[in-house]
Amino acid sequence: MKTTNLLFLTLFSYLLGMSNLAAKDISKISGKILDQNGQAVPYANVALIAVNDGHLVDGAVSDENGLFLIESAKTAQVKVVISSIGFKPYESDPFELKPGTIKEMGELTVTDEATGLDEVTVSSTRPEIIIEPDKTIVNVEGTVMAEGSTALDVIGRSPGIYVDQDGIINLNGRTGAVVMINDRQTYMSATDLANFLRAMPADNIKSIEVINNPSARFDAEGSAGVINIRLKKNTVDGMFGNVQAGGQYNGFWAPIAGVSLNVKKGKWSTNADLNYNHYANLNELDIERNFDVPEGVSKFLQESRIRQRNKNLFFNGAANYEINENHNIGINLQASDFDNTTTNPSLTEIATPGVVDKTYLDSYNDSDGGGNRFFGNLHYGGNLDTLGTKLTADFDFTRMNSGSESLLSTTTWTREDQSDAARGRLNTLNDMYYNIFTAKVDFVKPLGKGTLETGVKGSWVKSDNNLDLTLAIEDGPFEPTPNSNHFIYHENVLAGYASYKGKFSDKVSYQAGLRGEYSNIEGNSVTLNQINTQEYFNLFPSAFIQHKVSDNYQIIYNANRRITRPNYRLLNPFVYYIDPLTSERGNPNLKPQYSNNFEMNHVVKGAYQFTIGYSETSDAFMQVFIQDDEERTTTTFTDNFDKTRNANFRAMVPVQIREWWGTSNMLQVNYNRYKSQIGDDYLDTEQTSFMVRSQHNINLPKGFKLEVVGMYLGPQIWGQGSIEGFGWVDAGVTKTIMKDKLTIAVNGTDLFRTQVIKAKVDFADIDTSFRQYRSNQGVRFTLRYRFSKGESFRVNKSSGSSEERDRLN
Repeated sequence: MKTTNLLFLTLFSYLLGMSNLAAKDISKISGKILDQNGQAVPYANVALIAVNDGHLVDGAVSDENGLFLIESAKTAQVKVVISSIGFKPYESDPFELKPGTIKEMGELTVTDEATGLDEVTVSSTRPEIIIEPDKTIVNVEGTVMAEGSTALDVIGRSPGIYVDQDGIINLNGRTGAVVMINDRQTYMSATDLANFLRAMPADNIKSIEVINNPSARFDAEGSAGVINIRLKKNTVDGMFGNVQAGGQYNGFWAPIAGVSLNVKKGKWSTNADLNYNHYANLNELDIERNFDVPEGVSKFLQESRIRQRNKNLFFNGAANYEINENHNIGINLQASDFDNTTTNPSLTEIATPGVVDKTYLDSYNDSDGGGNRFFGNLHYGGNLDTLGTKLTADFDFTRMNSGSESLLSTTTWTREDQSDAARGRLNTLNDMYYNIFTAKVDFVKPLGKGTLETGVKGSWVKSDNNLDLTLAIEDGPFEPTPNSNHFIYHENVLAGYASYKGKFSDKVSYQAGLRGEYSNIEGNSVTLNQINTQEYFNLFPSAFIQHKVSDNYQIIYNANRRITRPNYRLLNPFVYYIDPLTSERGNPNLKPQYSNNFEMNHVVKGAYQFTIGYSETSDAFMQVFIQDDEERTTTTFTDNFDKTRNANFRAMVPVQIREWWGTSNMLQVNYNRYKSQIGDDYLDTEQTSFMVRSQHNINLPKGFKLEVVGMYLGPQIWGQGSIEGFGWVDAGVTKTIMKDKLTIAVNGTDLFRTQVIKAKVDFADIDTSFRQYRSNQGVRFTLRYRFSKGESFRVNKSSGSSEERDRLN
C-alpha cells in the first residue's frame, strides 16, 4: 500500500510541474469558418496540405463556434484546406510554415455545394481530439476509424474506454457509463446497448464526447461518466445516407444490414436509421470447484459449451420543425425487436473423498426469449433573445416488454451403465414489462461575466416482473416451486439543478454546479407479501477548473458526486437456476451506491494527455459468491460492499511515425481496494493493475488502409475474485471505390486466439476457478454504399432526457 501511494504521489508531483514543457518553436495557424450567411460552421475538417506533394502536414477540427487552431512544429510550403459536408472545399494561398510561425487567417467563408452532398474530406491517420474543461471530443468523421467499423468499435478506441468481450463499456476502469446519442438517452440494458452499437455503422458518427465527470446538468445517475455519440447532421435541402450489408464468421455465420437516411425539405428535417444485427458465439466455460467435506475435499469439474444467438432489429427516427429562426420543435421515435436463443449443455464430474465411484451430472438448459421496446420523445428548443438565453423542454415515454422460457433437464448417475440415473426437469417462465415517463426543462441565461444554467426534471417508473418456476421429477407432471415470484416496482425521482460557468482570468475558467434529487421507491413482492420502501434526498455537487498555463500546456481539474441506483431486476427477490449447481437470486435490500470522483488532466500541445484520478464509492455494487458445502451448490447475487477505492493514472500519447503511419497509444494504471463484510467473513483486498493499448493506422498504396489494434490487460481483482492478465490483436483493411461511395472492409478479431479469461475466487470457504473463451476469433466483412443529393442548409439540435432505461436488464 505504501509503495502504491508513493507511486501516485511521485506521478502527481511530476505532472504538476510540467508547465515548463511549453515549446517555443510551435507554429500556430488560427481562424474562424463561416458559411455564406455568416453563420459559424462547426466540426469542419481543417488541414495543412503540403504544396509539393499534397500530403497532410497537420490538421484540426473547428469547434462549435467555427473556431480552429492548428499547432505544428514542421517546416513546409503549405496551404489551408477546409472541407465539410454540404460545402465546397476551401483552399488558401500557399505560405511558408516554419517553427514559430504565427498566422491569423481571420474569417474564412465556405460556400454551398450546389451539386449535392458528395464529400471532400482530408483525413489523417488518426482522429483529431478536442479537449474541453468538462469533456474530450473525438472526431470520427473522415478518419480511418470510421471506415469498416461499428459504433462499438470506435467507442472502444476512445480515450479511457475499454469494451470487454461481452460488449460491456468500461470508462476509466469502471462500468456503468451512461451512453447517449445526440444528447438523448439510449434507454437500454448493457447487453441490448452492445447489440445496438454493433449494428450501427461508424460511418454514421461525426464525433464521440467522453465526459468522465459530468456537470450538474446531467442526471446524477451513473458513477462511471457519460459517453455521447453525435451522428452526422444533414446540411442539405435534400438527402444523404448509406446502406450497408455484411456479416461475421467466428464458427457461426451472423449477417448484419442497415440503412441510414437524412432528409430536409424547407423547415422540416428528418432522419431515420434501421439496423439489423445477428450476433452469435460459443462460450467455452470450464469451472473447477472444491468443497470442504468431513472426509476431505470434494472436487467438481464442470465443462459447459454455451451457444448463444441474438437477433436484433432497431429503428431510430427523428423529425424537427423550425417554427422560425429562434424556435423549433421535434419528435424522436425508437423501436426495437429482439430475439435470443441459448443452449447450454454441461457435464460435471464429481469426486468425493472415500468414495470410489465418481458421480456425473449431465444437464441441458434450453432457453428462448424475446421482446420489444418503444421510446418516444417530444422536444422544444427556443432562443429567447440575442444574448444567448435559451429554453429547452423534453417529454419522454418508454415501454418495454420482455419474456423468456427455459427448460433445464438434468440427469445424475454413478454407474457406467447409468442404471441408477435420476432425472429432473425445471421449467422457467419469466415475463416483465417497464413503463417510464420523464419530463425535464432546462434554462440557460448569460449572467454577469458568465452563464447560468438551471433546470428541473421528474421521472416515474413502473416495472412488473412475473417469474414462474415448475419442477418435474422423472416423467412426472410439473409442480409449482416456492421460488416463483411476482414483483412490482415503483420509482419516482424529482430533481433540480443550477450551475454557473465563467472566468477568473484570461487563463483560468471555471464551472460549478449543484444538483438535488429526491427519490421515492417501493418494491412489492406479491408472492411473498413483502413490501420494501426507500425514500431519500441527495445533493450532488460538481466543479471544473481549466488553467491554461501556456499555449502548449493546460491543466483541467474536475470533481463531482454521483449515484448509481440498482437495476430494477436486481431488486426482485427471484431465484434463477443457471444449472443444477449454480443459481442467481435478487436482492430487494440492495441500496444505491454513491461515488466521489476527482480528476486532474494535463494536456500538452493539445494532443498528449496525462491524467490522475481518484474515486471512492460507498455501498458499491458487487457480485457476491456464496457456497453451500453441504448441498455443494454456489449462489451469486449483487450486494453492497462497504467501500471501494480506485486511483488511476492514464497517459494518451499519439505518435505520427510517418505521414502515412500514425499511432494512438494509451497506458492506464489502476489501484483498486475492496473492503466489505460478507457473511461471517471480512474482505479487504487491493491490487495495482494496468492496461496498455496501441492503435496503428496506416495508409497503404492504391487507397488501401490498414488498422491494427493491440491490447493487454494485466492481472486484476474484482471483489472476491481475481483475473489473470490477457491480451489480443485485431486488424482490418478497407478500400473505397466508385469515387469514395463504396467502402469494402475486412476485419479480423482476436487474430491469435489469446482473449482467454482465467479467473479465481478464493475467499472464506470458496475455492473456485474459471476458464472462458467466447469465440472472439473471427472475421467480419462489410460493404457500405453512400449516397447524397441536395442543397446546403442547417439543422437545429434537440435533446432527450432520462437515464432510467439504462437500468433495464
